[in-house]
Amino acid sequence: METIKIKTAMIQLDQFLKWASVLQSGGEVRILIEEKKIYVNGVLCTAKRKKLYAGDIIDIKGIGAYQVIGV
Repeated sequence: METIKIKTAMIQLDQFLKWASVLQSGGEVRILIEEKKIYVNGVLCTAKRKKLYAGDIIDIKGIGAYQVIGV
């Protein structure tokens, strides 16, 4: 699992995945959500703009797992 440090108290899922260089654009997030590949803390994510906080774990099937780390 890769840890990704954010500089704010909260970050949206689409912004996080771009910040972490996992995806190139927000459109890619929508595709992964439609394919039911993104899980946040073990729960299927259906919102592109889901709010993430320090400690959250994002698992993208076939790509990898990431943990949000606060400053």
